Amino acid sequence: MRSRNPVFSRRGFSRDNGYAGFNTAPQAGGPAVATQGNPYAQPTGNPYAQNPYAQNPYGQQDVQHGAPPQAPATAGRMTIDDVVMRTGTTLGVLVVFAALAWALLPVDDANLGRSIGIGIGAALVAMVLGFVQSFKRKAVPALILAYAAFEGVFLGVISSVVDSYFADGAAMQAVLGTMAVFVGVLVAYKAGWIRVNRRFYGFVMAAALGFILLMAVNLLFAVFGGGDGLGFRSGPLGIIFGVVGIILGACFLALDFKQVEDGLAYGAPREEAWLAAFGLTLTLVWIYLEFLRLIAIFSSSD
Repeated sequence: MRSRNPVFSRRGFSRDNGYAGFNTAPQAGGPAVATQGNPYAQPTGNPYAQNPYAQNPYGQQDVQHGAPPQAPATAGRMTIDDVVMRTGTTLGVLVVFAALAWALLPVDDANLGRSIGIGIGAALVAMVLGFVQSFKRKAVPALILAYAAFEGVFLGVISSVVDSYFADGAAMQAVLGTMAVFVGVLVAYKAGWIRVNRRFYGFVMAAALGFILLMAVNLLFAVFGGGDGLGFRSGPLGIIFGVVGIILGACFLALDFKQVEDGLAYGAPREEAWLAAFGLTLTLVWIYLEFLRLIAIFSSSD
């Protein structure tokens, strides 16, 4: 199974990376297990057998039972503390640069055009850095933190614009909404209320594909026809699509939690925690922007 986040899909916790538990072929040292039709079937062999860059933390295989013994604590595996710390660091850099952009790039009438131009430029740089990291075989912390910095500049500018011209306090409301979604999905996932299986994955990916295609069509109509295109980003339709965007973001959070959980369970190398942080940051930025746009729509309709 692949998450929407390109970082997870590319390398971190994907089908082709042995420790993520998505192998479709039986591993050496244990009986064959039919995993072709079940993306969550646990392989019985050594999940590091095909990992080209990580050392095997399991030591010798339990041939009789076909299951590896528990890895030692010093094996250099990713832990939940690693994921939390890297995610906190990445989000911290993003927040700091967003605050600096808010303070140093005013959006009054005299500086609005310049500030928006800088924000859009920062967004483009962040997008390029995100794609570069997504297609690298390993996590590059400097690249991830640079992405967070430029993304923070963009978020700071766009948040200031919405807060100044559409709804006072919109940024804080969007932050609180994003935090609420994150905590709610985490609690629901850990409680088993959200079951991430093949059907869930297929539904989310189909919905996401339709959502992105509609937004792309709306953008083309807006560019060549003027106005707001087909109206998917404003008015009643904009509200509906904003809610759908937040729900999709929540679903992607559940997929990301599953990917991280599998990485922890199958002994992902410690450096993969940076990929987890990067992927979670991408999803949280998505949810925040959808909240910010939804708040702006509600305020403009008053």
